[in-house]
Amino acid sequence: MIAPSAVVMNFMLWSAQGSWIRCSAPIRGSREQSNRRKTMAEQQQVFQLQRIYLKDASFECPGAPEVFLEEWKPKVNVQLNNGARRIGETDEFEVELTVTVTAKDEKEEKTFYLAEVKQAGIFTVKGVEGEERAQLLGAYCPNLLFPYVREVVSDLVAKGSFPQMVLQPINFDALYQQQRQQQAKAQAEAEGETVQ
Repeated sequence: MIAPSAVVMNFMLWSAQGSWIRCSAPIRGSREQSNRRKTMAEQQQVFQLQRIYLKDASFECPGAPEVFLEEWKPKVNVQLNNGARRIGETDEFEVELTVTVTAKDEKEEKTFYLAEVKQAGIFTVKGVEGEERAQLLGAYCPNLLFPYVREVVSDLVAKGSFPQMVLQPINFDALYQQQRQQQAKAQAEAEGETVQ
């Protein structure tokens, strides 16, 4: 006899006489164990990429057409920024990566071009909290978005009739750790000032 609290599996077997036989067998473990497994599955960590999209892109060539007649020896400045925000009350987060590329002449008097790209993604992050979630949103997600930013910047610059601009790979983990260290140092200094 099967105990009423046991989980039962029903199945059909083909008999030697050539007919189907309905069978039932207890599955090892109780309902309590089954419920514990369900709870553990619900508490699992989930990370999913939902969507990647171009949020904003702009290209300016303030000195055109004269800049095309000058010698091409630019000083290129690349600025990078990223941020993350929760979307409503859900487990979805928008991560935005902004790259601004400015090319100027050697004396930095004339701007050849200015390209700015904001690439974003929507990520589901469930069951991950604290520092682990901050690292995921601050380093891993921007790393996923970066190839898309690189492509858009390269296309914008080429369409502006300038030599191709290929952004070099960026170590977002190192940038994230550096930012965390700077925040900790600033917080320690602020606490030191309040104590004195």
